[in-house]
Amino acid sequence: MVSRVLVVAALALVVVLPGCPGRKKAPGAAGQGAGLEERGIDTAGSLERFKAGEKLSGDSGPLKDVHFAFDSYELDEEARAILRENANWLQDNSREKVEIEGHCDERGTVEYNLALGAKRARAVKDYLVSLGIAADRMTTISYGEELPLCTEHTEECWAKNRRAHFVLLGD
Repeated sequence: MVSRVLVVAALALVVVLPGCPGRKKAPGAAGQGAGLEERGIDTAGSLERFKAGEKLSGDSGPLKDVHFAFDSYELDEEARAILRENANWLQDNSREKVEIEGHCDERGTVEYNLALGAKRARAVKDYLVSLGIAADRMTTISYGEELPLCTEHTEECWAKNRRAHFVLLGD
């Protein structure tokens, strides 16, 4: 099984790599977010904040991040409780608009993680809509594994990266 995977990977490199404009950087490396624009994903806002060293965890703003289990976009009870608090804040601040960013840990392919991040952001938006927040006040985007909070290769670190993060866009 392992040798079969290695053969397939080697063939993929031989076929794809020569025509590839750039290769994926390791987590924490310069150029994070590279390649996302080529896929039609606008990273300018969050990537610039990330490069400037701004804390992206949601701990310092009025809207808190929610976290997900490995390979999941289901909201557990803790996430729902946080989202109820976030919904209360959004109801009290009805002119504010938010972008919901879906993030993943480094495991899995870039494409898989972008899809999973999108599902996480969408699950959060759908739940907030069910709580009475107007859908047109929220946008979603997936960064997959491209903007990690933590770059260690541990379960504790990966758990921090599996999140939906809120960015206030103003009114």
